Amino acid sequence: MIDLAHPRDLLMIGAIFGLAAFIWSGWAQEAPPKGLVFRLALAGLGVAGLALAVPSILAAIGNWSELSAFTTGTSAFTLYLIVFWAEVIIGAVASFFLIRTSQTENIAPLILAIVGIHFFALAVVFGQPVLHLAGLLLTIVAVVAFILPRETAAPSYWCGVLGAPVFFGIGLWCLLAGRSALAVD
Repeated sequence: MIDLAHPRDLLMIGAIFGLAAFIWSGWAQEAPPKGLVFRLALAGLGVAGLALAVPSILAAIGNWSELSAFTTGTSAFTLYLIVFWAEVIIGAVASFFLIRTSQTENIAPLILAIVGIHFFALAVVFGQPVLHLAGLLLTIVAVVAFILPRETAAPSYWCGVLGAPVFFGIGLWCLLAGRSALAVD
């Protein structure tokens, strides 16, 4: 499920996914269920995300000279650029539409679905099958967040409380695999 050919990429996945866990747990603070325990749980997810991001970033910087699957001038890099700009444009246009139609509560599941779907292309770019798993789980979370009861909590809460652990778990897995692969070299 994890290709160890490019350990630096795994460290960067750990860093990016740690930051994503932090960001999504923060967005979930928009309208969680009533009660301090829900906000504390989200804060815990945010702290866990940062606790993953910091050592991942430091490890990636320390191993920056290692090879990466992400190289400019390749077809994989071109695919990345196409996917990145397509998701930015689709997210911006769809979010604008949701704002104009007073459906702002649907922006978080929309963005999480776009993020989840884009991991399928990034799995090809980076040659990392684990990104297919991330894409599948995050897309499912986005759909579930869209359909869960809104009288309990906003969709942004469901995206964060369910999505942040996915980001954290896969990010930690990638960090540990990347460190392990570098230790063998």
